[in-house]
Amino acid sequence: MNDVLILAFVEFAVCVGIIGYAGTKLTLYGDAIADRTGLGRNWIGVVLVASVTSLPELATGVSSVTIAGVPDIAAGTVFGSCVFNLMIIVILDFLHRGESVYTRASQGHILSAGFGVLLIGFAGFSLVVSKNDQFDGTENVLGHVGLYTPVILLLYAVAMRTVFKYERERVSAFTEELPDRYPRLTLRQAILRYTGAATLVVAAGIWLPFVADDISGLMQWHQSFVGTLFVAFATSVPEIVVTVAALRIGSLDMAIGNLLGSNLFNIAILAVDDLLFLDGPLFAGVSPSHAISAFSAVVMTGVAIIGLLYRPKGRVFKTVGWASIFLFVTYLFNSYLLYILGGS
Repeated sequence: MNDVLILAFVEFAVCVGIIGYAGTKLTLYGDAIADRTGLGRNWIGVVLVASVTSLPELATGVSSVTIAGVPDIAAGTVFGSCVFNLMIIVILDFLHRGESVYTRASQGHILSAGFGVLLIGFAGFSLVVSKNDQFDGTENVLGHVGLYTPVILLLYAVAMRTVFKYERERVSAFTEELPDRYPRLTLRQAILRYTGAATLVVAAGIWLPFVADDISGLMQWHQSFVGTLFVAFATSVPEIVVTVAALRIGSLDMAIGNLLGSNLFNIAILAVDDLLFLDGPLFAGVSPSHAISAFSAVVMTGVAIIGLLYRPKGRVFKTVGWASIFLFVTYLFNSYLLYILGGS
């Protein structure tokens, strides 16, 4: 049993390593594509990079509802990643010396955060309603798909269009020409290498739900707990890598934009999972405990909005701001509730 458990955790670590490495390359070549095509890097951070770093969540969700048959892993990965992405802001605040990240970051991120509250909140609300016996009739589905799926896709499309228009107007105010950061890399080379890195991410993401399912059985943990914490961490490795890398080069807005944009894309993944889950509406087949993560993410996003608006300058013992402490405490409380109530 111990050897089998060790092997499962080794496989999990390998998946994390592959996703972390490939996620770094995805960002590099995605930025090169932006450089070659003339797309603004701010838009790349909010939309393109955020979508790219969420590829593991997409691959994990698809394989969970099709091949592995564990929809709890799919839902847990999405909601858990939303919570974990917001917790990464705490890491940013700790690593960012001098002023707080809430003081330095652009208030334009409030737009993405607001759409995040809308999408995550609607998904959590739909999950709670789906678990109520009074709303369990066939009138609430379109074939095998829940009525919430087209609404999620519509809200996501509106969010992307609005963010794109806002960023385009914002970028147009700057006329400074940036130097060529990839003089030896052609557009064709960037696309090919980008595709190769994406393939690695997808391959690791497909294997993750099987490994997580093995761990949950060996450790006697609930699938919702494993999916929300362990798989969500693994699939969020690209967000961590990209965010820290962006901070190191002084692009704080790209770092935060990537995290908030990833949460928008994550909720859209739920709609894709629902379309591919043929046994009925996705939310009807998952644990209601995932609503805990959904509403935790809503609360944490609200805290981020307050921080970006109020822009507090103080730090607790010169480490992080009060907003980050609240984010961290909420993350811990969410994890504890999932462990206790994950099987309900």
